[in-house]
Amino acid sequence: MKKWFAILSVMAIILVLAGCGSSDDTSSASGSSGDVKKIIVGTGTQFKNVCFIDENGNLTGFDVELIKELDKRLPQYEFEFKTMDFGNLLLSLDAGKIDLVSHQMEKNPEREAKYLFNKNPYSIFLNRVAVAKDNNSIHSIDDLKGKKVLTSPTSNAAYVLKEYNKTHGGALNIVYTSGAANDTVQQITSGRIDATITTDFANRFNTDEKGEVALKTVGDPLTQSDVLYVLNKNEQGLADDLDKAIQEVKDDGTLSKLSIKWLGEDFTKSLEDVKKEGSSSKK
Repeated sequence: MKKWFAILSVMAIILVLAGCGSSDDTSSASGSSGDVKKIIVGTGTQFKNVCFIDENGNLTGFDVELIKELDKRLPQYEFEFKTMDFGNLLLSLDAGKIDLVSHQMEKNPEREAKYLFNKNPYSIFLNRVAVAKDNNSIHSIDDLKGKKVLTSPTSNAAYVLKEYNKTHGGALNIVYTSGAANDTVQQITSGRIDATITTDFANRFNTDEKGEVALKTVGDPLTQSDVLYVLNKNEQGLADDLDKAIQEVKDDGTLSKLSIKWLGEDFTKSLEDVKKEGSSSKK
């Protein structure tokens, strides 16, 4: 009898230990998944090739596919998209409804005072002079002396033009507008305005009534505009991790491939890179 009691006691202990082991394993797995931080990424659906709904009803584009790539390289995070109108992105970031804005955003003093930006740009757009396609007399910003140059008052282009005037005796006649791209095209192609400042990427949207690109960019790049992610001020850790992952996709060529696929060109080269390439080609 004592023998059977001893056997039953041992079996009971084994079952208890097994149960404890099973409980510990579950706790460990739960803790592991708990270490993954969900990041809600705000983006849009109306920016062709950048963030849009394709013919199959899927959200895709350069900004979307890049986030998916970064997600693979940052196992400590799980990125989830939340789409909305462009005008609501920063408002949603303010309200805590999203953690990150991905929509080809650039820094300006007003935004920088309120939000945190990562440091490593995932797109770089170079500002150049743009003129009518049949204009063969303007080849650089120096050819615009005494001529009318159209820009919006708070744009990066306006800053470039004002800085040029400071060092060139007010040589440019800066004309300000808040009009749409087609208004810019109309004013330049009609001859009322001589030029504007834009990027090669943005210039493809300067189309005429036939839908054809109506302007051309000329001369060397003047400045660069960095495209970055926008976060709340308390997300420095996430910003740093994004910077590391962006550098990885730059170093292995993934970012360049995504840019060419979705944007039509490699928009990952800095102004310094372009100048170096230009110097090398002249040797």
